[in-house]
Amino acid sequence: MDLYGFTEGIVRWLVGIISYFVDWLGFHGFAGWIESPGVIQFLTIFGEALIVFIVGFLIAITMIWQERKTLGRLMDRRGAMVVGPAGYFQNIADGLKTFLKEIIIPEKADKKGYNWAPVIIIGSSVLLIGLIPMSDRFFICDLDGGLIFIFAVFSITPFAILIGGWASNNKYSLIGGMRSAAQLISYEVPLLLSLVGVVILTGSLNLGEIVRAQQESIWFVIPQFIGFIVFLITIVAEVERIPFDLPEAEAELVEGWWTEYGGMRFGLIMLAEYIRGYAGAAVAVLLFLGGWSGPFLPPEIWFLIKVFIVFFVFIWIRGSLTRVRIDQILNIGWKRLIPLSMVNIVIAVIIKSMGWL
Repeated sequence: MDLYGFTEGIVRWLVGIISYFVDWLGFHGFAGWIESPGVIQFLTIFGEALIVFIVGFLIAITMIWQERKTLGRLMDRRGAMVVGPAGYFQNIADGLKTFLKEIIIPEKADKKGYNWAPVIIIGSSVLLIGLIPMSDRFFICDLDGGLIFIFAVFSITPFAILIGGWASNNKYSLIGGMRSAAQLISYEVPLLLSLVGVVILTGSLNLGEIVRAQQESIWFVIPQFIGFIVFLITIVAEVERIPFDLPEAEAELVEGWWTEYGGMRFGLIMLAEYIRGYAGAAVAVLLFLGGWSGPFLPPEIWFLIKVFIVFFVFIWIRGSLTRVRIDQILNIGWKRLIPLSMVNIVIAVIIKSMGWL
């Protein structure tokens, strides 16, 4: 049974109970309306989206816990360990703490830009959750151009960050916003080029079809190893993690473009960063690591195992490398990654033309 069928069964059961009591109270018209096919379909789609979003948020919260524990071990300590089992609920406690803090808006900030920037960032990040299939039965929508749509949503964030940095009326925020825009726009080019090889081999932009193509042959990390490496580097830059965290460099810019954000906004922006990290790791799994393919275990479990392994690599990079300068970041993107992406495309064309896959 797929997610839609599972959700529809629950909705019909709940609607049946509600309809029985409403009819017993004498509201016969409402009882008939709530059981109509249109209402059932709407509630099913809404419930399906709600389940996927809840799972996505839980994954993001688990990734925060994973990072805290892993970084603790890399630094020869245990990390969070007091609140909840193995410190898992520490993230929830920290999140609740941000909701209880006062929201302060700078007096001379541009109010509209300041308020709307985090809304756009959070909204686009949440949208990514709904675009990523966890298996061939656990998804909201299966778009033919899903791959392009995901990175179109990714590309919204740089503009919102620039607006937020400028609207805060703070020099550190403005510098962080400018750095973020320069970095993310520069790395969009090699990021998209690194995907072209996979599209050439499969002839599709549909994530489900890309996974099925790997199930029928081999994982694309082998014939597209260069593209995989380029994708990993660029996606780390896209989610602004060390060593590409110059827009938020604490030692230089206090907290970068979100220096003036506090309270609930600060907590939601941080959660949005981890949602984007989950999306980046998930796309890497879908394109290069066989998606939800694997023996014995359910496909959703295999998908999550691979996603957490890729995110562990992100954490390992953060714990091992130091921050690099903005000119070095841009040089890597334009002078190293783009040529490597072009080489990867040539390799994909050769493999496809020779019929090796």
